[in-house]
Amino acid sequence: MPPNTTASTGQQPGKSGRKKGRRARLIVLVLVLAMIGGVAYGAYWSISTVRASFPQTKGSITLDGLSGPVDVKRDGYGIPQIYASSDEDLFMAQGFVQAQDRFYEMDVRRHMTSGRLSEMFGKSQVDNDEFLRTLGWDRIAQEEYDSKLSDATKKYLQAYAKGVNAYLEGKEGEELSLEYAALGFANDYKPEEWTPVDSVSWLKAMAWDLRGNMEDEIDRALMTSRLGPQQIDDLYPQYPYDRNKAIVQEGQYDELTGTFEQGGGTSTGGTSTGSASTDGTSTAGSSTGGTTGLESQLSGLYDVLEDLPTAVGVNGNGIGSNSWVVSGDHTITGKPLLANDPHLSASLPSVWYQMGLHCRSVSSKCQYDVTGYTFAGMPGVIIGHNQNISWGMTNSGVDVTDLYLEKLTGDGYLYDGKVKPFKTREETIKVAGGTSKKIVVRETGSGPLLSDRSDELVKVGKKAAVDASAPDRGDGYGISLRWTALDPGTSMDAVFAMNKAANWSDFRAAAALFDVPSQNLIYADTEGHIGYTLPGKIPTRGAKADGSIPQPGWDSKYRWTGYIPQDELPFEFDPARGYIVTANQAVVDKDKYPYTLTEDWGYGTRSQRITDLIKSKIDDGGKISTDDMRQMQLDNSSEIAKLLVPKLLKLDIADKDVREAQKLLEGWDYTQDADSAAAAYFNSVWRNILKLSFGNKLPKELRVKGQCLWVDPVNTTGPADEVEKVRECGQRDADQAQPDGGDRWFEVVRKLMDDEDSDWWKTPQSGTRPKADNRDELFERAMIDARWELTAKLGKDIDTWSWGRLHRLFLKNQTLGTDGPGFLQYVLNRGPWKLSGGEATVNATGWNAAGGYGVVWVPSMRMVVNLGDLDKSKWINLTGASGHAYSAHYTDQTDKWADGELLDWSFSDGAVDESTSDTLVLKP
Repeated sequence: MPPNTTASTGQQPGKSGRKKGRRARLIVLVLVLAMIGGVAYGAYWSISTVRASFPQTKGSITLDGLSGPVDVKRDGYGIPQIYASSDEDLFMAQGFVQAQDRFYEMDVRRHMTSGRLSEMFGKSQVDNDEFLRTLGWDRIAQEEYDSKLSDATKKYLQAYAKGVNAYLEGKEGEELSLEYAALGFANDYKPEEWTPVDSVSWLKAMAWDLRGNMEDEIDRALMTSRLGPQQIDDLYPQYPYDRNKAIVQEGQYDELTGTFEQGGGTSTGGTSTGSASTDGTSTAGSSTGGTTGLESQLSGLYDVLEDLPTAVGVNGNGIGSNSWVVSGDHTITGKPLLANDPHLSASLPSVWYQMGLHCRSVSSKCQYDVTGYTFAGMPGVIIGHNQNISWGMTNSGVDVTDLYLEKLTGDGYLYDGKVKPFKTREETIKVAGGTSKKIVVRETGSGPLLSDRSDELVKVGKKAAVDASAPDRGDGYGISLRWTALDPGTSMDAVFAMNKAANWSDFRAAAALFDVPSQNLIYADTEGHIGYTLPGKIPTRGAKADGSIPQPGWDSKYRWTGYIPQDELPFEFDPARGYIVTANQAVVDKDKYPYTLTEDWGYGTRSQRITDLIKSKIDDGGKISTDDMRQMQLDNSSEIAKLLVPKLLKLDIADKDVREAQKLLEGWDYTQDADSAAAAYFNSVWRNILKLSFGNKLPKELRVKGQCLWVDPVNTTGPADEVEKVRECGQRDADQAQPDGGDRWFEVVRKLMDDEDSDWWKTPQSGTRPKADNRDELFERAMIDARWELTAKLGKDIDTWSWGRLHRLFLKNQTLGTDGPGFLQYVLNRGPWKLSGGEATVNATGWNAAGGYGVVWVPSMRMVVNLGDLDKSKWINLTGASGHAYSAHYTDQTDKWADGELLDWSFSDGAVDESTSDTLVLKP
C-alpha cells in the first residue's frame, strides 16, 4: 500500500466519499457555462473547482516512509528546491513534488511508453498502442530494472515511486487535475500507482525521439520512385567539413594504441575500455541486397511513425539543439561559462521541469547537491550543475537504427539460406469504453517486425520490387527494426552518476554509462576545466552495410558486428582554442576517425554561427559575459539569406508590386526579428524556391497531405508528349513533409548555385505564373509567388507585414488540448506568440517550409551556467512549473522566454532562502 498523507495546514487531501461522476459532470457543466455563457457565476465555480487540484505549497504534510523532515522551498515561479538529510528522502520528496505539479503529464507518458494509451483515451489510440507494444519499451525497461541497474539506482527509483504514490493516496481523479475530470466524465478512468519501471521507461521515449537517421533512411528509399541515384545524392550532399567545423578539432584516433587521444596523450578520464562486443555475426562483405521498390511499403511505416504521440521532440527531420562552453581564459569571471538550449517540439506543459535537489550536508548518507532540468516522472537531474561541475546535452545524431527487409516464410524468416522461427509474444490491449484487443508480436534476429502493425505494409510488401540477388518475395517482405534502445542498458545509472560527479574523471565514467540515446555531452567545472565527450552504444557494421538505406535481413553480412569501445569514442578536454561548440554538426572529421558514426549529420549552420560569434568576441580582445552567452542564444541571423539575397536583388523584376517587396531586402541585415517585414518576405521566397525546385519533384509520400499535382506516371515509356499525366496528392502531415527547409537544404542550394542551368531550376508554367528554365528565372518566379502569397496572408500593404505575424507559436496540451472538445481545448491551450528566429538559426524557432510558417519546434529551455559564481547562473523554461491549467505557474515563464529573458537561478542556501516565496515541510 502507498504511504498515507495527512495535511496539517493548507489544501486538504481528497475525500474518497465524494461522488466522482457527479463532480466530474459538474466541472464540465460549469466550464461550459463559463465558456458559452460567460456567466460570472459559472466562471466563479469553474475556478473554484479547478483549484481543487492545485498543490499545497505551504505548511506541512505528513508522509509515511520519510526518515526525517524535508523542506520544499518554491520561488516566485513555483520552482521547487528540496532539502533532505538522506538520498531516499530526497528522491521520495522529488516524486511527491513532481506529482503535485505534473502528475497528469506523468501518467500520460507512462501509458505512452507502455503502449496503454487506449486505457485512457479509448479506441482512437489502439493503433499507436499496437506499434508501441511491438517496440516493447516497457519490457526493455523492466529488464533494465531487473538485471542492469545498480542497487543504489533501484533504491532511488523505489523512493521516487513511493513519493508519487504518497501524493496519489486518497485523491480522486479530478483532485489531481482538470484533465482527469474530463476523462472521468467520459470513461470513469482512475489513475493507478506509480512504479520504478514507469520512470525507467521514459528514457526509452527520449531515445525514440533522438534515435538518429531513420527518417532519412526511409526518405531516401521513397525518393527512388521519382528520382535517380544522382538526383538523390544532390539532395543529400556531403558534410562541408572545410566550412563548418566538427565538434572535436584537437583530438584524434591513434591507430597504434587503438584509442582516441587528446593532443598526443590519452585522457585521464575514467572510461570503460573493453573491446567491442559482438553479436556473433560475420563481418565479411557481400553483394548488396535489393532495396528498390520500397516506396509504398516505407510510406506505410512513415505513416505509423508520424502518428505516434510526440514524446520529447518532433518525429521528423531537422530538429536540433545548441550547447557550448567557453573557458575562463575568455570570460569576464575567469571561470567557464556553459550554455544549452535543446530544441524540441513545443508542448504544454514543457517537457522540462526545473528543480533543485539538495542534501543538507553532503555525505555518504546523502550525496547530492544538484539543480537543473529534469523530466516529470524521473528522479535526478538530466541537465544542470552541482556544486563542482556543469553539463549540457545536444543530440549527437549518430546512426543507431537500421531497418531490415525480411523474407517471411510460414512461421519463420529466411536467414543465411535457412528458415529461423520467429520469437513471439501475445499482448492484450485494454480499451476504455470498448473491447480489449489481442495482438501477436513477432521478432526476427534483427528486431521486431514493424510491418505487422499495418495492413498496408502487408499488401504493398507483395509488390515491392527487388533485384535478382534477393530471395523470391513469396507472401511479401516484412520490415524489422534494429535499435540500440531495444537492448537493456544503464542510462538511469548514468543520471545519478552525473548528478554527483566532482570532476572530469567522474564525469567521463558517468557518461560511459549513458548508452542510449547517444548525446553530445559538454562539461565545465569550478576548477576551470572544460570538455566534451560522446557516449553511447554506437554500432559497427560490415563493409557493405552503411545504415543509410534498408538492409537485406536475410544476409548475416548486413548485421551489426558490435559496438565502438568507449575509449575509442571522440572527446576533447581543455582544447587550446578555449571553447567547444556542439549543435548537431559532425562530431569529428572523417580523416581523423576510422568508424562511421553516421552519414546524416546536421550540416553545421548553427554550430558555425555560434563559433563565429565566440571568435569575433575573442579576436577583438573582449571577454565573454553571462549576458553575452544569452545574446548568442538569441541570434536570429539567417545564413541562407546571406547566400541568396544578393542574387535576388540583382533580378530585374517587371511587376511593380513584386519590385516593392524586393526593395524590402535592400539594406536588410539578414536578422529575422518578429517585427521584420524583410524576414517575412525572404522566408516566403525561400519557401517558394524550395517548392518549385524540389518539392514539386518529390514523390507524393514526401509531399504535404492534400497538395495535388499533375505528374508523369512512374515508369512511363514513350514520348513525353504522348504520356497522359496523373493527379497525385501528398500524403504527409505539414510539419513532417519535405523539403523542410533545414540546413541540409541550405547545402543543397549552395552546391547548385553555380550550375545556373541545372534541371532542378526548371519548373513549368502554372496559370499566369511564368515557367522557369534556369536559376534566375526560378528565383524570379519564387519572388512573384511569395509576393502574392503574403498579400493573401498579410494584406497588400507591405508596411503591415512582419515575420511574427506568420511565425507564431501555439502551446497545446498534448492530449485533450489537441483532440478534446473545443471548449476544453480553449481551457487547456495558450497562445499565440509572435516569435523571432527561424530554421537553422541559433534562435531555432523551427518551421517546416513545405507546410507553412508556424513554429514547429523551439528552444525548449535556455540556460547559462556561471562556474565562477553559480548563483549568477540563469535559466528559463518554455512554459512553467505547473501542469494545472489555471495555476499562476502554468505559462508564467513563456512571455519572458519569447522575449529572450532569463531568470535568476539560485543555488546556494542563502540565495535560495532569499528567493523563496513558499515553504512546505514534509514530515515523517
